[in-house]
Amino acid sequence: MFKKVLIANRGEIALRVIRACRELGIATVAVHSTADSNALHVRFADESVCIGPPPSKESYLNIPQLLSAAEITRADAIHPGYGFLSENAEFAEVCESCKIRFIGPRPEMLRLMGNKVRARKAALEAGMPLLPGSPHVLKDAREAEAFAKEIGFPVILKAAAGGGGKGMKIVREPSVLAQAFSTAAAEAVASFNNGDLYIERYVEKPRHIEIQIAADEHGNIIHLGERECSVQRRHQKLIEESPSPALTPELRAEMGRVSVEAMRKLRYNNVGTIEYLLDERGQFYFMEMNTRIQVEHPVTELVTGVDLVREQIRMAYGHPLRFKQEDIQMRGAAIECRVNAEDPVTFAPWPGKITGYSVPGGYGVRVDSAAYENYTVLPHYDSLLSKLIVHAEDRPTAIRRMQRALSEYVVEGIRTNIPFHRAALAEESFQEGNYDTRFVERLLASETGTHRLKKAIEETP
Repeated sequence: MFKKVLIANRGEIALRVIRACRELGIATVAVHSTADSNALHVRFADESVCIGPPPSKESYLNIPQLLSAAEITRADAIHPGYGFLSENAEFAEVCESCKIRFIGPRPEMLRLMGNKVRARKAALEAGMPLLPGSPHVLKDAREAEAFAKEIGFPVILKAAAGGGGKGMKIVREPSVLAQAFSTAAAEAVASFNNGDLYIERYVEKPRHIEIQIAADEHGNIIHLGERECSVQRRHQKLIEESPSPALTPELRAEMGRVSVEAMRKLRYNNVGTIEYLLDERGQFYFMEMNTRIQVEHPVTELVTGVDLVREQIRMAYGHPLRFKQEDIQMRGAAIECRVNAEDPVTFAPWPGKITGYSVPGGYGVRVDSAAYENYTVLPHYDSLLSKLIVHAEDRPTAIRRMQRALSEYVVEGIRTNIPFHRAALAEESFQEGNYDTRFVERLLASETGTHRLKKAIEETP
């Protein structure tokens, strides 16, 4: 097994990796910017190295600094977490050239799935269903218009190198397509330094379903069921659950089978998540693949009993999977709420000092967080404060348990989106499992939803 792992990340995911390493008997190295010197991942790691000033490009995205930290601490592996360099093929290649194991897929897998157009082509060849769209990068708005007429409006323009909703524009009629193309390309350049776009048919009321994959270096591949991620705001996930209330056992088995067979054809390795759109007719379509551990991985861990981060590290070292497909049984229901430091109405980031902090507890409640009383939420990074996860014997009980946990969560000194979560879980459509990716939009536009949100703000401790 690895002797020492450097975690090229911060916040709750850095702590999550440190905990998994400790249980495996592996020493850890935390890296941090000057602004993060008092962070919990720095405190709980065996060693720590400052790698630069607060801006990410000068610290957590600084490949030479990260490799220098690994070399001076004699780390034999690097775990990238999620975000930052976790899906950067160049970083993975440089790690391997320095004889430092990158805990993730091979660089060619990162490169293949990192470009959405190449990923769509590979997915089609591997047998995954796709929405009608352009098979290559669009040359210009005129070509986009030709494809749009062929597949039919509405359509959606997407950044080929993108993710997280950046460089995405829904187009419902030809007259606005040229302007949307220009805007999406500009956003893609600003976000990814790559303005390439592609186009596909837009599904009006989709559900966002993802399948968790685990693949070792010996050709063994399994899936660990699905996660429902349809509660989103501007394509950013807010609430995730497993299993999805939209899937029948037959559809779950089919999505899992298609995913595993595709990954086998592509010779994928390590953990990964295949994201699908599920339309109103129950048809699923490949959207993209995330070649890393996901923010929402805890809901899968709770319903399957599998420690995904520990398996990820074991597989990266070369150990075979400890599970066969028939060993994976989904038990009960799990829900995750992403608690962000942001205004619960406008969703504007709300950095600042936490003057009071008390997390919920009790049976079936898990909190993954790097926050504490007197901790300062920094403006330089993502606003994720914690992940509140619950597990119960069935979905109705899990919803009630999450509502109870949210009512106990105390964060003083800054604003959080806890009131939003309380309002969302009270919505009838969520409780019935009858929702899609426009759930948040409808909640905030309805009189009932805004009343619930206002009341939740007043009641949140």
